[in-house]
Amino acid sequence: MHIEIHGRRDADAPTLVFSSGLGGAAHFWLPQLDALTRDYRVVLYDQLGTGKSPAALPADYSIDAMACELRTLLASHGIGDYHLIGHALGGLVGLALAMQQAPGLRSLTLMNAWSRVSPHTARCFSVRKQLLAGSGPAAYVEAQALFLYPPDWIAANIEQLQIDDRKHVAGFPPTDNLLRRIAALQAFAPDLQALAGIRQPTLLIANRDDMLVPWQCSRELAEQLPNARLECFDYGGHASSVSCPDTINTTLRRFLASVIHDTEYAA
Repeated sequence: MHIEIHGRRDADAPTLVFSSGLGGAAHFWLPQLDALTRDYRVVLYDQLGTGKSPAALPADYSIDAMACELRTLLASHGIGDYHLIGHALGGLVGLALAMQQAPGLRSLTLMNAWSRVSPHTARCFSVRKQLLAGSGPAAYVEAQALFLYPPDWIAANIEQLQIDDRKHVAGFPPTDNLLRRIAALQAFAPDLQALAGIRQPTLLIANRDDMLVPWQCSRELAEQLPNARLECFDYGGHASSVSCPDTINTTLRRFLASVIHDTEYAA
């Protein structure tokens, strides 16, 4: 599996591990690097079967398997204590790590995640799968921005999006891999007792204008976790780490400082 390690390399550096959403690619988190690499060791990776981590995923692929793959990857690079920041599917990987009692997991930040896929999100994925089957990767990729970003952000960044779209089509993953990753996130449904056993400090970040995952999913998840707090923003869409990086980076820094230095978190 492809891994990148940025920022501090000294032995005392606190480590942040970023786990991406459905796309699975390390480069999703590039807007966070400048803000965090001065104070932290930052680990990015391409999830198995995506980007620079090619593999044929099994038919019964699961979020638990993704969590086990990440544990193995981190152990192979000598990464012990870490703070997990996950977006959507990547947040589910974080929950799975916590429920597996993964050693070294110190905190969770879950962006637009959930404990049960909502009917709205299920419908969105159904549409995306139909686009893929009926029109192919180009149509799937072009529609993706509609699920990820606010309309005005798309309009302001349309030229860069078109460049990115061409890259994504050229590097599109095997269709079976994508469908198995979608199936894995739709099947993820931990019971309340398992969620209640997660003791790590947890920050949930949600956006009220998220077209893919209703912000209420994060509110529900926050209520199910014993040591969680919710930050909900009015603007940013599903991928607010890209559309509003300054807001997200400031929020991450505040939360991480409170966990690492055991101080009060100020919203």
